[in-house]
This record gives sequence, C-alpha cells and structure tokens, in this order.
Amino acid sequence: MARVFDVAKYILHKKGPMTTMKLEKLTYYCQAWSLAWDDVPLFDEEFEAWANGPVCPQLFEKHRGLFVVDEDIFTDSRSIQNVFSEDELETMDNVLEYYGDKEPQWLSELTHKEAPWKIARAGCAPGAYCNEVITKESMQSYYGGLQ
Repeated sequence: MARVFDVAKYILHKKGPMTTMKLEKLTYYCQAWSLAWDDVPLFDEEFEAWANGPVCPQLFEKHRGLFVVDEDIFTDSRSIQNVFSEDELETMDNVLEYYGDKEPQWLSELTHKEAPWKIARAGCAPGAYCNEVITKESMQSYYGGLQ
C-alpha cells in the first residue's frame, strides 16, 4: 500500500509546486475519492479535523514551517513509479483534474461544508484546536453518497 508521502509526491509531480494547505487538501480528496470509488484507502495515515480543514499529521510534520513545497521535499521517499495501481492512478488523476486548479482557500472552505470534517469537529468552536480523526468510514459514506 502507498503511504501519504507517495500520494503527496505524486500530486506535486503532476501539478508542480504548491502551498502546503493545497497539498493537504488534494491529498485528502485523493483519499476520500479512493474510498468512494474504489472502496479502499490509498494509504493508512489518518486526517484530523484541524481549523483550516483536514490535515494529515505525518504529512504536516514533513512540511512544517514551509509555505510552498515541491516534490523535492520527498527525496527520501520511494520513487512514484510502480507504487500505484492503475485504479489508484486513475482516481488521483481524476481528483487532480477536478480539484487541482482550485485555490487553497477554496478547497479549505469546501471541506468545511462537507460532513466528514463537520462530524469530526462537532462541539469545537470555529478556529479552535481539534485533533479529532476524520474517519475513513465517514469519508467513504459521505463521498460515496455523492456519486
């Protein structure tokens, strides 16, 4: 199975340098739509319902302190060749085709309107710290229902 770093590296390889917020959201949507379309996660790592939308803590630690990143940040990661199945590549490419040209703030605002983030943040004030996991089950249920 791929790791979150493999997916992030693939995104940066396909779309070029981007803000860390946008990378987090595109990685989230790749995971969400893999769960909806393929019925399996792309990677095991979890997302948490942070104030600005879903964030994967392991990915955040990799880019902590940076605003814009490119694929060179993952030089210690595996090559993106032969990591993904054809279905996984198709899913990620479809996600990037739809969401890839959106602004980071637009992506963040979109996640705030969707059930998985809202459910995980239940009881948290807007802008407040929250590290509740956005479950894969809630992602699969919500995005699967949008098909």
